[in-house]
Amino acid sequence: MNARWRTYCIVPLAVMAAGPVAGWAAQYLALEEAQKLCFPGADAFVPSDITLTREQMRAVKKDSGVRARTGTQKLWRAMRGQEFLGWFIKDEVLGKHELITWALALGPDGAVRRIEILDYRETYGYEVRGAQWRAQFYGKKHGAALKLDRDIKNIGGATLSCRHITDGVKRLLSFYELFLK
Repeated sequence: MNARWRTYCIVPLAVMAAGPVAGWAAQYLALEEAQKLCFPGADAFVPSDITLTREQMRAVKKDSGVRARTGTQKLWRAMRGQEFLGWFIKDEVLGKHELITWALALGPDGAVRRIEILDYRETYGYEVRGAQWRAQFYGKKHGAALKLDRDIKNIGGATLSCRHITDGVKRLLSFYELFLK
């Protein structure tokens, strides 16, 4: 066996035999950290999960144009004593290949207060965690036009993450309008 054959054949075969390389992932915030960032004045987060029927899931899709991935929505009532501050909703959307775990904070009036990215598992597109990009959603309510490249700026190299988070906001605003308002 000559040296050239070993270099061109054996080394790549050894790399392939080692198996797939793990993807890049980052946990930016724990759930409790995100809750405190979204509602710094809250002294309690009361779990208030809602499980939707198939009919209710279809209603969300009809209203928002976005299909719900799961029937159970994880949410908490943010409270300061007896005062209701708003809703904290944990959600997941698909990036390109992997799930993005994110959270949406809604005020008592249903307006977006804040978006936080908790876990990002994709190799590319992590720029959606940027404060300037996320701030585009603040103040938006149900019925707001949320179109990527029109109302919400896209990030080159993160198009699918931008699109799916934008769709997630639309879906959760419909969820609020139909079941939380």
